[in-house]
Amino acid sequence: MNYAVIEAMAAAGETADSLAAQIGVDPKTAAKWANPGRIPQTRHRAQVATALGREVEHLWPDVLKRREPAWFRRWVDVEREAVALRWFELAWVPGLLQTEAYARATLAMESLTADEVGELAAARVQRQAILHRDRPPLLVAVMDEAALRRRVGRDGTVMREQCEHIVTCVEQLPSVQVHVVPLDTPMYLGLGGPFIMADMPDGSRVAHEDGQVSAQITEAAAEIATLDRRWARIVGDALPRAQSIDLIREVAGSWT
Repeated sequence: MNYAVIEAMAAAGETADSLAAQIGVDPKTAAKWANPGRIPQTRHRAQVATALGREVEHLWPDVLKRREPAWFRRWVDVEREAVALRWFELAWVPGLLQTEAYARATLAMESLTADEVGELAAARVQRQAILHRDRPPLLVAVMDEAALRRRVGRDGTVMREQCEHIVTCVEQLPSVQVHVVPLDTPMYLGLGGPFIMADMPDGSRVAHEDGQVSAQITEAAAEIATLDRRWARIVGDALPRAQSIDLIREVAGSWT
């Protein structure tokens, strides 16, 4: 348990219900803030600390240890709290399913030092802990077959291990589903770019859209409705789960 949060709530005379009412979240969400590793979303963190009369760093010291880029932290907080994630990727394997070697290879293309690549790759892999919780979020990932066919590294080792890792995740984690849009699919809406939609415990929804320079996070109902329609069309173009896993196994075998 996070005893700093528990002590602060007791000292302030707050319960999960009363704190949730002040912040505007579900009481179940507020209760989780006393669990190890459960940090409020960026937009709520300062409010909670103020309500409890403590500094953020006192309640959640891990905030200072976070490795992911500052601009990406809001989405990591959303990801951690979500009850379901629907993720489409056109050119990459979704981050929550990446091996460390694959993550390092994608980051090595940027203008980063070796230490920075190592830190960011570790942060990406660390995010995958949410899939191993007692109550993990449902992750439905759809990716274009091209993401599995493009070589990473000098030989096929990284991609073979990456494909095998995806299969292992699907087989061992009941909350993970993967679909593949085959290469011979004609032009489809996924070519417009990747996105993620998160369903939150209080029924709200948040979306993340990647860009070349920056990412956009939105809670606008109209924008999420548009992504919903695109998601439905993209999933309709993807192979069923069993066929998708068969295809991923086939691709893994091709990376010799």
